[in-house]
Amino acid sequence: MTRKTQLSIRGLYKIFGARPQTVLPHVLAGMGKAELLQKHGHVLGLQNINVDMKAGEITVVMGLSGSGKSTLIRHVNRLIEPTAGEIEIDGQNILTLSAAELLRFRQTKMSMVFQKFALFPHRTVLQNAAMALEVRGESTSEREAEAVKWLDRVGLAGFEGHYPHQLSGGMQQRVGIARALASNSDIMLMDEAFSALDPLIRTDMQNLLLELQTELHKTIVFITHDLDEALKLADHLVILKDGAVVQQGEPQEILLNPADPYIEDFVGDINRARVLRVRSIMHPGEDGDHIAGEVDQNATLESVIELSGGDTQKNYRVCAEGVPVGFLDMKELVKALVPAHANASRSGDIR
Repeated sequence: MTRKTQLSIRGLYKIFGARPQTVLPHVLAGMGKAELLQKHGHVLGLQNINVDMKAGEITVVMGLSGSGKSTLIRHVNRLIEPTAGEIEIDGQNILTLSAAELLRFRQTKMSMVFQKFALFPHRTVLQNAAMALEVRGESTSEREAEAVKWLDRVGLAGFEGHYPHQLSGGMQQRVGIARALASNSDIMLMDEAFSALDPLIRTDMQNLLLELQTELHKTIVFITHDLDEALKLADHLVILKDGAVVQQGEPQEILLNPADPYIEDFVGDINRARVLRVRSIMHPGEDGDHIAGEVDQNATLESVIELSGGDTQKNYRVCAEGVPVGFLDMKELVKALVPAHANASRSGDIR
């Protein structure tokens, strides 16, 4: 199923400084971040960002510190105004909205989950979860009923009367997610939402998000600096460096076909067997020879290695929801475990 584009960013630039419009022509002419700062005292935050985000998918924007990922997400709800470019949501250019229209847009169209939870300490869990609906003007009974429903869904039933300081970090973030879901907005913005959590709790929250997304199909923009997290969550992955998009696309495709040495280094230490899925390396169409059994297209290569006992002579029929869609050659699986630059190096050594 082809999903429609819900959020479209076109030619987006952000320059921080006293006269951004004055120095914009230099950037458009090719001046980079370091030179702009040295010669004109301005900081290039975003450079020619072009991204389409599909309805019902998780778009993960990732990069190292200073890459511009948090700056980008703050443009989506206009917490930051761009120097140039367009941002369209459902075909509407949000940069043309008046202050009143923007306020209403934020209240009804999108919600945000923050890294530091952003809960009100003097309000109960229930009151925090119902906050968006209170701001919207809904009655106490309506907003509390909705908040109770989503608190239950994120595993916090029975904690409605507690205060944030009485909860663990993971529980506080669950309140933040319940608050976002209770608003019933189409788009969820999540800025480093799990970065402040311990590793085990972080994994639980990732699993919870994927579980909820399977049912709700929200359009989610998720910011992270963690590649493992990005590969786990993303339907569409956007990698930034120095405010520019270096590569974007389906995560499996990026991992198998890095666009340049920067991306190669970025993905070089990933456990590919644990991340790559059968669908990324299978052969579509008829079965190959020596079919040893069936595997699901979304199974990890790690699980297939375990199933095969490491026997590279075996091949497997690949199925999607029980329907055959292709076959997997175990020799191709082994090749996929080696990063692209390593393959190239080995090819170059052959005389």
